Amino acid sequence: MTATPGLGTVRPASPELLRSVFRRHAAGVAVITASGRRGPVGFTATSLASVSAEPPMLSFAVGTGGSSWPVIATSDHVGVHVLGEHQRELAATFARSGADRFGPATAWGEGPEGVPVLDGVPAWMVCKVVARVPAGDHRIVVAEVLLGDPTGHGRPLLYHQGRFNGLRD
Repeated sequence: MTATPGLGTVRPASPELLRSVFRRHAAGVAVITASGRRGPVGFTATSLASVSAEPPMLSFAVGTGGSSWPVIATSDHVGVHVLGEHQRELAATFARSGADRFGPATAWGEGPEGVPVLDGVPAWMVCKVVARVPAGDHRIVVAEVLLGDPTGHGRPLLYHQGRFNGLRD
């Protein structure tokens, strides 16, 4: 493969290259939740994507080595929460390995289909899982939206250059 002159420092594909490129990609921040036999689980995701309008479907990626995967792997329903810029600490909590994600600092309640629903988010949805597609060390979960609430307050939280940031005009 030949690179066109002037493209900068071209590197072969590697996990580090992928991480370096995606640090430059600003992404919205979501928290995915589910209910397991031992209680609720959840994780921060920047891979949330709209898949279809009819029927309404979305997708997100989840690492198979993460603590939430065993529950997500078998759950029929998940909660999807779009975070606001006022929720940086919540995003960090759900991203941190070993954190008490549903401890006293997290306001939540049991929602439809028994899914944990976080309080104070700009928007949330409860979805039925329809597929789990293998993708390297992750699974792409495809889910059909059953219901939700887009009327919460707050500007979106973004993840960029390894940090949570607010949207700037």
